[in-house]
Amino acid sequence: MTTLTRRHLMQAAAATGLAGALGSSKALAADEPLGITLVVPSPIGDVGWGHALAAGLEPVKAAYGDKVKVTVIENIAEGPDADRIMTKTVADGNKFLIAGSFGYQNGALQIARRDKKVSVLHASGFQVAPNFSPFAAKYFQGTYLLGMAAAAVSKTGKLGSVSAFAIPELITSINAFTLGAQAVRPDIEVSVVWVNSWFDPAKEQEAAKALIAQKCDVIFSNAQDTPSVISACEEAGIYAFNLNSSMKKYAPKTYLGCVATDWSPFFKASVDAHLAGKFKGANAFLGMADKVVEVVDWNPAIPADTMAKIKDLETKIAAGSFSPFTGPIARADGSEGVKAGTTLSDADIVAMNWHVKGVVTPLPKS
Repeated sequence: MTTLTRRHLMQAAAATGLAGALGSSKALAADEPLGITLVVPSPIGDVGWGHALAAGLEPVKAAYGDKVKVTVIENIAEGPDADRIMTKTVADGNKFLIAGSFGYQNGALQIARRDKKVSVLHASGFQVAPNFSPFAAKYFQGTYLLGMAAAAVSKTGKLGSVSAFAIPELITSINAFTLGAQAVRPDIEVSVVWVNSWFDPAKEQEAAKALIAQKCDVIFSNAQDTPSVISACEEAGIYAFNLNSSMKKYAPKTYLGCVATDWSPFFKASVDAHLAGKFKGANAFLGMADKVVEVVDWNPAIPADTMAKIKDLETKIAAGSFSPFTGPIARADGSEGVKAGTTLSDADIVAMNWHVKGVVTPLPKS
């Protein structure tokens, strides 16, 4: 697997132009390997979102060997740079593109519309085309369970979340976290700091410390690509958990758990379909039943009775017999969010733009 950074691309482009940085455009022979390119907004480290996506391609490489060529382009900001880089990598003959950030949506969709032979997977979006599939994880299934654990270990009744951007995927994670906590302790409150970045270690640590100062004693690191929040909480003796990949080594004492994602089943099935000429764009919203979402690294400090309830609900969530978003659920403003006996559909969940009662921080105004 080849890994390129924005710095590498810009240095090469300065000398040879962007074509030189990525290689010259050419038509691929029928027997050449399928070029798969993953583009992500932050560095590929040993933890986090980008790490989880890159790891998801390892079984694809293992299955197809020299029939595929995987390139990872990291640390590419959302915007014109990303659009140019994605366009160029496809022009170079790479026919399978994974656009690994919400803000890549418009550029990636235009690529799919221009070249019907390209298959595109887009993270966290909502647009669908015949050769363009958005994909997202049902993180809320895991954050509900970790909300139960958080309430059980909290002494102050105040929980916090350092969150990247106020997009539905992360809003639902906070809401489920709150609802899970309320299932154990109805008076629980959740405060949120939005850092408006996928990768800003200093800002993330500052946000975590601000929540700790507000007496939050369990903190949810919601889509940070660094262990900054987790390590700050370990230093302060505060429980914390995160999404995508385990950060336990950064908090061996206070790590509550992780809502881990394994994208390999989805990536493998998508590459299989592309190579068979059967790729069809569809909204892939994947969770425990799909073996994409799993909660790992449970902290042994979680009370045994709470853990038993968590494991029972985990089984029911995977079987489809329980949803965190079954009413009655009130919104933060006191209005009705979900009627009693009603369960939100996936379409409703992926469009969620409101907080549940108990989240005390208003959503940013768009």
